[in-house]
Amino acid sequence: MDLGLKGKVAFVAAGSKGLGRAIAEELAAEGVLLALNARGEEALNATKNDIVKTCGVDVLALPGDVANPAAVDAMIAAAIAHFGRIDILVTNAAGPPSGAFETLSPDTWKAAVDTTLLSVVSLTRGILPGMKERRWGRIINVTSIAVKQPVHGLMLSNSLRSAVTGFAKTLANETATFGVTVNNILPGYTRTDRVEDLSAATAARENITQGEVVARWESEIPIGRLGEPREFAALAAFLASERASYITGASIAVDGGWIRGLY
Repeated sequence: MDLGLKGKVAFVAAGSKGLGRAIAEELAAEGVLLALNARGEEALNATKNDIVKTCGVDVLALPGDVANPAAVDAMIAAAIAHFGRIDILVTNAAGPPSGAFETLSPDTWKAAVDTTLLSVVSLTRGILPGMKERRWGRIINVTSIAVKQPVHGLMLSNSLRSAVTGFAKTLANETATFGVTVNNILPGYTRTDRVEDLSAATAARENITQGEVVARWESEIPIGRLGEPREFAALAAFLASERASYITGASIAVDGGWIRGLY
């Protein structure tokens, strides 16, 4: 299937590891040029070099924290100066800490709001005007299965990723007539560093092993295993494509069937 993405430009946040890296690699394989962001410069440059070597596309490394609006503005400006435009925005960030309500301080809440919610707003504010002007754009938000079925112990993620969903649905309705689609992808339990950290935290909290935690998760997934980042990334590439031009305002789970609800 020709996704019609060759020569497009994507800004991928938190793209040096995990789901962000998998999305960047999938887009690059389709011929997409990349403005690649992450906080850690060493890992970011290593990922850039791997993608350039494998796919031969132009990749601009943009180290910076998406929770900092000034840093976001500077990165977007650098990307536009380098490529001339941004056609695809993938918002993504490290997940907020796990914990029940009583364990989370006001400062922890504020940091999570800045990273999980306001980073999406800042990135969209900087990139959307150009998309509307060109009457073509794709905004893809990496959220979580927690927006459809809250996960025990993830108070911050359950709350703030749901806020991103409300933002995205409203924005999708506002931008549809400009040829800009806005969608959310909801990763389930996927083999990433984030899930490794969550399994460790759960094991410590319940005084069991990480292996037991993962086995329990897998028993709750109809497919019977954790997902792989590339399986998630395949949907992101499709939603970025010409073929997905009639899909907007959607929240699509890649979870092996874990969510029990109908919607």
